[in-house]
Amino acid sequence: MSEFQLETVGALSLSVVSSVSIVICNKALITSLGFHFATTLTSWHLLVTFCSLHVALRMKLFEHKPFEARAVMGFGVLNGISIGLLNLSLGFNSVGFYQMTKLAIIPCTVFLQTIFFQKKFSRSIQFSLSILLLGVGIATVTDLQLNTLGSILSLLAVLTTCIAQIMTNTIQKKFKVSSTQLLYQSCPYQAATLFIAGPFLDMFLTKQNVFAFNYTPQVLVFIVLSCLISVSVNFSTFLVIGKTSPVTYQVLGHLKTCLVLGFGYILLRDPFSWRNIAGIFVALVGMLLYSYCCTLESQLKASEAALKLEDNVTDPLSSIEVRSGNVHNDAAAEDPGWSLRKDLHA
Repeated sequence: MSEFQLETVGALSLSVVSSVSIVICNKALITSLGFHFATTLTSWHLLVTFCSLHVALRMKLFEHKPFEARAVMGFGVLNGISIGLLNLSLGFNSVGFYQMTKLAIIPCTVFLQTIFFQKKFSRSIQFSLSILLLGVGIATVTDLQLNTLGSILSLLAVLTTCIAQIMTNTIQKKFKVSSTQLLYQSCPYQAATLFIAGPFLDMFLTKQNVFAFNYTPQVLVFIVLSCLISVSVNFSTFLVIGKTSPVTYQVLGHLKTCLVLGFGYILLRDPFSWRNIAGIFVALVGMLLYSYCCTLESQLKASEAALKLEDNVTDPLSSIEVRSGNVHNDAAAEDPGWSLRKDLHA
C-alpha cells in the first residue's frame, strides 16, 4: 500500500507541475505571440508524445503490449473529438459558460459511473465535490451568455470528455495495460484526428491559416517547449486516471485551475479580485475534504479486506471433523490451506 500511495502522489505531483507549466507556456504563446491555433498545437503535442514513447520503447524502457485494435482506435478517435469539441465550445461560448462546461464534467462523470458501472459515491464525497465546484465557480465563472449552438457543443464536449476519461480507467483495468502502453497505442489515432481537423477548426474559429502564420524564432522556441512539456502532461493524465479515478483527475484539474490563477497573478500580473481569492479558498477546502474522505474510505476498504482474508483462513485442526471415527474426505480436509489459496488466486 505504501508503494502504491507513493506512486499515486508522484503521479498527481507530476500532473500538477506539468499542466501548470504548459498552461503558462501556452498563455505566453497565445497572448503575447498571437499563436491562436490551439487544436493544431494539440495535434503536435500528441505527435511529439508518440515519437518520445517510440524512442522509449526502442530503449526498452517499457514493453509494448498490443490488445484489441478496435477498442484502441475508438478510444483514440473519441479523445481527439472531445478535445476538438472543447475548443469549439470555447469558441462559441463566453469564457464564463465555458468554465461552467468544465465544472459540469465532475457531476456528469459521477452520474455515468453510478448508472452504468454501479459505482457508489458516499454522501461525504458528494458534499466535498459540491464545495469544490462552488469554490471554482466563484473563482472562475464571470458572465453566462447562452446560445443554442454553443450549448449543444458544450453538452457534447462534456459527454465525450467524461466517456473518454472513464474509458481510460476501464481499458487499463480490463486489458491489464499500463498508462504508458495505452498512451503509446492511442496517440497516433488522437494525433491523426486532430491533425486532420485542427487546421480547418482553427481557421473557422480564428479566421487565420495556421500554415500562413509568421513563425519567428521566438514562436518556434515556445512551440517546441510546449510540445516537450506536453509529453509529461499526456503521460501523467493517463497515469493519474489509471491509478485513481476519472473523478479524482477532474478534482486535480480544478486544483490546477486555482494554481494557474495564482501563478497568472504573480508571474503575468493578471487582474485578481477578492472574489478570486474567496473562490480559490473555498475550492481548496473542498479538495482537502475530498482527499480526507477518499483516504478514510480507502482505509476502511483495506480493513474490510484484511478482516475478510482473516475469516477465510481456516484453522488446520478445525478443517478435519471426526464423527464416529470417520474422517470426511472433502477438499478442505484433504488440504487445510485450500480455502486460503483459492481466495488468493481469485
